[in-house]
Amino acid sequence: MALIPSQVLRAAILLSYFSILCNYRAIDMPAHQTYGGSWKFLTFINLVIQAVFFGVCVLTDLSSLLTKGSESLEQERQLRKLIGLRDWMMAVLAFPVGVFVVTTFWALYLYDRDLIYPRLLDNFIPQWLNHGMHTTVLPFIIIQMRTTHHQYPSRIFGLIAVCSFAVGYVLWMCWVHHVTGVWVYPLLEHISPLAKVLFFSCLTFLVSVYYVLGEVLNTYIWDPSSKSKSNS
Repeated sequence: MALIPSQVLRAAILLSYFSILCNYRAIDMPAHQTYGGSWKFLTFINLVIQAVFFGVCVLTDLSSLLTKGSESLEQERQLRKLIGLRDWMMAVLAFPVGVFVVTTFWALYLYDRDLIYPRLLDNFIPQWLNHGMHTTVLPFIIIQMRTTHHQYPSRIFGLIAVCSFAVGYVLWMCWVHHVTGVWVYPLLEHISPLAKVLFFSCLTFLVSVYYVLGEVLNTYIWDPSSKSKSNS
């Protein structure tokens, strides 16, 4: 038996995301006052995705408790819809985007932090909040994957969905640059147009890899046959 019920963990994670979002939105940063506001940053978009996802998880838990022992077909149908939404969000958004944000941010930060997170931001964002936005996302999503089985869509449809999200964000960044003349991330100011195309293509490929990784991990954790094959 788990030391802490998974339902309690999900509720705690949801509250932590609300706290992170509220503290981040309360920061008076110049970037928040420019075109696009916080929504031009993938970190903020990811925080919203994670908060909505864990909100759906908590709502699914509550609905499951309320419908337990019930013979209402309508309640069962609504619960299946919630579970389907939860699983789709995990597969297409929460896992690949969350892992992408954490790994890409810290890889660029360790290489040259000014490319992704200029030192000036230390005057606005405390270290604990930075880790809340760029570190704890990974263990939170791993906890969710480890405690709940998720039904992934077919790989082709899943990849189309996650690539659509990636391309949509790239187009959004380009539009912000078109309107303001400034790229969202300092890194993009230092590379040529061709390098930008290659960079965006590599990032889209990477988030697709994370989608497949999530699918593989989910299968490994919850499909006994996959473990028996790996041990044979």
